[in-house]
Amino acid sequence: MSALIDDVELASGKGKDDENFPVASILIRRDLRRHVHAYYRFARNADDIADHPRLTAADKIARLDVMEAVLTGAATTGSASAAGLRASLAETGVDPVHARELLVAFRQDAVRHRYADWADLMDYCRYSAAPVGRYVLALHGESTASWPASDALCASLQVLNHIQDCKRDLAELDRSYLPGDWLAAEGLTAEAVDAPAASQGLRRVFDLMLDATAALNRTAAGLPDHVRSRGLRIETAIIAGLAQRLHRHLSRQDPVAGRVKLRPADAIGAIAVSLPRILA
Repeated sequence: MSALIDDVELASGKGKDDENFPVASILIRRDLRRHVHAYYRFARNADDIADHPRLTAADKIARLDVMEAVLTGAATTGSASAAGLRASLAETGVDPVHARELLVAFRQDAVRHRYADWADLMDYCRYSAAPVGRYVLALHGESTASWPASDALCASLQVLNHIQDCKRDLAELDRSYLPGDWLAAEGLTAEAVDAPAASQGLRRVFDLMLDATAALNRTAAGLPDHVRSRGLRIETAIIAGLAQRLHRHLSRQDPVAGRVKLRPADAIGAIAVSLPRILA
């Protein structure tokens, strides 16, 4: 354990450019950007541990436990990103719960590989996605009244990413976030994504997930109306627009045949649609 405490973080090479949404963009208040980056570094490092293909489940959980210990001050060494976020939280007064809840999901990733149904997946998103939005809102001093719409947006982005990466997640991590009951209704298992293209049954599973995600997007569309900070209001409007555009791409393209991604034109379009809020 002493060697593990010395250095628990394992970089994957992924960064903010790999995300479907902007991280600490110029729309975020300048004095708050470094705090968003501190939170992102913590989340990125914890995610890298949970997704590491050569670590055992026990090793992953032990490393995540060290990150939490450093975050809460129970330990002083072992995770530079957790130490950085602890200092950031002390400076801003934001509750550490929004970081600790992420670790619930990452520990779950270490031991769980399948999800029974949509409700099961939404429970996972409550810890893997919702804390991100809640942290950013808390950092800006926004009301908790914004949480339901924020949770919906974060869950939408998470599910869309699950569909995007369904083939890679299975191949590299033996992990599937496709609801098991919807797969079973089509006579399929998670291994259905290991094919050159989606079967008709698998396409129906994707469409069920996208139908449910469309409902999340409808709730998420109201998020900017709950946000007082002008820059954050603009950013949430753009991100909600990006979620809708990625949803549209996934509805028309096959994520098994190739990874479906947002394009530069999508960002331009999302900004254009957000102009009424930008000018408000």
